[in-house]
Amino acid sequence: MRARITQDVKDAMKSGDKPRLTTLRLTTAAIKDRELGVGGAPTEVGDAEVVAILQKMVKQRRESIATYEKAGRTDLADQEKSEIAILEGYLPKQMDEAGVKAAVSALIAELGAAGPKDMGRVMGALKERYAGQMDFSKASGVVKELLK
Repeated sequence: MRARITQDVKDAMKSGDKPRLTTLRLTTAAIKDRELGVGGAPTEVGDAEVVAILQKMVKQRRESIATYEKAGRTDLADQEKSEIAILEGYLPKQMDEAGVKAAVSALIAELGAAGPKDMGRVMGALKERYAGQMDFSKASGVVKELLK
């Protein structure tokens, strides 16, 4: 995935696509920061880690959009939205709500989870199996609903 991002940076430079180039440079900087251990210990960054970095960047931009819209700065909100579109191009396809419910139901049955006390175990298994494929805040609601 890193090689694809690096190549896309080169392509954006050649084509003069400044918004894409800026977003991809921010992405490579975030990956390098994680590698060098900014804010923690240095780590080897694999594809799963790159996906986590991209998801975090998308989440930050969504929060910024809400702030900008409250302040009436639609120009900045639109810029954040275009960056989200670029970043989401590198993320795996997210499961729809029906897919999340099916995955959670199957996992609950597989683990034999019976009540709210098993929620942590179910969420841990979901994160392990479906990293990058589902929104875990929404999945958490589905787990709570099914484990009542």
